[in-house]
Amino acid sequence: MRTYSAKPGEVERHWYVVDASEHRLGRLAARIAIVLRGKHKPQFTPHVDTGDYVIVLNAKKVNLTGRKLDQKLYHRYSGYPGGLRSIDARTVRETDPERMIKQAVKGMLPKNRLSRQVIRKLKVYAGPEHPHTAQKPEPLPEAR
Repeated sequence: MRTYSAKPGEVERHWYVVDASEHRLGRLAARIAIVLRGKHKPQFTPHVDTGDYVIVLNAKKVNLTGRKLDQKLYHRYSGYPGGLRSIDARTVRETDPERMIKQAVKGMLPKNRLSRQVIRKLKVYAGPEHPHTAQKPEPLPEAR
């Protein structure tokens, strides 16, 4: 019996939609990272993108526990001396809520070329509408 290895042309992709208002940020990001990589499929192959597309709605309403809204900081560094900028999670959620979810998911993916390809399949929207109705997205299945 030979070991099965998925080929990029043989992968069947699905579209999933999830409402972020009913989930916590870290748990949602972990579930999305699994689906984006394709680890929920039996034909998962580590060096091939076997994952599905994920649409996240209501990113502005994602839950954070405890005092993370005021204590969690998002950093940005320009590369120059004195170029470190930090803003708290409350400000990020008000100004750029998509960034909060994208950055959480990106941190849970491996740091390589494949993850840069995988993160493009994540579509995040601050409100409840999205332009991907033609792809007929299904609700994101719960983790087992």
